[in-house]
Amino acid sequence: QVQLVESGGGLVQAGGSLRLICAASGSFFSINTMGWYHQAPGKQRELVAVITSDGMTNEADAVKGRFTISRDNAKHTVYLQMHGLKPGDTAVYYCHAKIRPHWYIREYDYWGQGTQVTVSS
Repeated sequence: QVQLVESGGGLVQAGGSLRLICAASGSFFSINTMGWYHQAPGKQRELVAVITSDGMTNEADAVKGRFTISRDNAKHTVYLQMHGLKPGDTAVYYCHAKIRPHWYIREYDYWGQGTQVTVSS
């Protein structure tokens, strides 16, 4: 079974940095877009940043210049480097990937279990 396993969340003071890591495991044919979303209490899940299999990226306006998404296709891993963290960045961060389990099956959406990021003022 395909799984996305996240790590790297935690508690940090405002202005600090964290690096989130998400690795896909299991058996699959290919991984297309990978990305990060966050969800604050009482709010909807929102896109933070995405990266295509050939490295094109898109970040939410709120994090541009502070967060950088990257991936290692050989390791099936996506990273989110976060600098200049603000209390407003506090949320559960979820890894997402569009994965094709087999060559003859369309791609599906997969989600990680989420990792808490808390930024104190």
